Amino acid sequence: MSLFHELLIRSAQKYPNNVCLVHRKTAQTYGEVERQVRGLSGVLNEAGLQAGARVAIYLEKSIEETLSLLAVSMAGGIFVDINHLLKSRQIKHILNDSGALILITSFQRLKAIGPDLAETPRLATVIALGPFTSCEGLLPPNLRLISLPAALEQPLLSGDGFRRIDSDPAGIIYTSGSTGLPKGVVVSHRNLVAGADSVASYLRNNEKDRILSVLPFSFDYGLNQLTTALLVGATLVLQNYLGPADIVRGLEKEAITGLAGIPTLWSQLLQIEWTDANFPNLRYITNSGGRFPEQLVKEYRRRLPHTKIYLMYGLTEAFRSTYLEPDQVDVRPSSIGKAIPNAEIMVLNEEGQRCAPGEVGELVHRGVHVSLGYWNDAEKTRERFRPNPVGPAELQTKELVVFSGDLVKTDDEGYLYYLSRKDQMIKTAGFRVSPTEVEECFYNTGKVQDVVALGLPDSDLGEFIKVILSLRNGESLTADEILALASQEMPSYMIPKETEIRTLLPKNSNGKIDRAAIYRDELSARCQASQVPCPPLTGGPQGGA
Repeated sequence: MSLFHELLIRSAQKYPNNVCLVHRKTAQTYGEVERQVRGLSGVLNEAGLQAGARVAIYLEKSIEETLSLLAVSMAGGIFVDINHLLKSRQIKHILNDSGALILITSFQRLKAIGPDLAETPRLATVIALGPFTSCEGLLPPNLRLISLPAALEQPLLSGDGFRRIDSDPAGIIYTSGSTGLPKGVVVSHRNLVAGADSVASYLRNNEKDRILSVLPFSFDYGLNQLTTALLVGATLVLQNYLGPADIVRGLEKEAITGLAGIPTLWSQLLQIEWTDANFPNLRYITNSGGRFPEQLVKEYRRRLPHTKIYLMYGLTEAFRSTYLEPDQVDVRPSSIGKAIPNAEIMVLNEEGQRCAPGEVGELVHRGVHVSLGYWNDAEKTRERFRPNPVGPAELQTKELVVFSGDLVKTDDEGYLYYLSRKDQMIKTAGFRVSPTEVEECFYNTGKVQDVVALGLPDSDLGEFIKVILSLRNGESLTADEILALASQEMPSYMIPKETEIRTLLPKNSNGKIDRAAIYRDELSARCQASQVPCPPLTGGPQGGA
């Protein structure tokens, strides 16, 4: 088993009657899912899909989106899943940058992006979900239109597309651009399958699991829930959630055993009342996509005493990287753990040498999870994907490793601790301050919903620290009051010069706090107020994985 869609084929052979996908009131078994994937795969080949051609998928979280991802793989193509929250400018960029030949979407989404498709010259075919005749009127005349429901009902494809090996590209994951348009990370079949195998091994997933999928498949962490479920024959419950109450209902109604989330989701869930009695089947929860504040860890340990908490770290360029075993969460709640199975995580200094415990260095990931690089961006690929500096000197063909851009350190037992992005470290009054440490002090007050610490230009200090935050529901503290509480844990050089309270902090398309956008807005506002030109946005926060 080496290709993405073979995860489905294997489980369909082993567990044909197991429920594979649930969405709203519809449930489909592994056997039913495989049949439809084979039908759509044949239609893709008939539409001109050749080996390595790109197929863009622009649908909300649904059974159809899942079938499309697998069918593209089976047909020999490369999937490009587009976050359904993106707008027309970003979508057009992704279609053109990827060179997508086929677009799978819906009538509702065609209404928004139809006119822009005239500016996507490589696109030849649209496969649409919805009223066929209505969709026709939304397309430029040069595009062929195929009905997605009809394609899913085509006779079974007996073959398996074009011959591929596991190092071939399987998909392109477009990540949020920090200062511009999204950039594409190319993941291989090996990346997807190895990632599923590594994660399933420590989460101890099996065919009886029911996993609630609330994160988008355009987000590597969200896609990992799909690959893990397919690997073990588990049930994946698909949900487009609007708020924390939707997740609580889903956990209860669907007897969920596993839930993956990001820090903002966990913070939102604490806004409403529930106890572990509401979720008797919930075996584990996982966090990635940002640091799980220590205060939140304590609250979830209290509310879910029988549920295991896995604190994880990953970057799109290497899928998953580290995890902290649940029995260590109370011992070292601020740690991101150790390397996942079949990966090596190194902490290297600027000279490419291994750091001693306690010494700050860059996290570098080595192993089968390292992706193939950035699509259409040779310079960025050379910058992040480099020959292993600590490999055997005698080996002439150097293995490529990915430099994360994240600063970390280890303790004496080898556990890793995330500090910040290299380009987020705040340099103030001769000190280097991790914004994560500042934010942790505010989270530890128990009063804060979301928080961002920024370093902004200052003629005297180099940079000064500004904190922007939102309060939890029911809290009414002033900026001075919350600063007084948080600064009790801070040395003097770490105390913010400015603290601002907002109702909400902006989020990016994956639901993370949009640190880069906040930084740009703050810098622009200060430049306008002082009537001086803004410096180029080459530094500052770039957003973590």
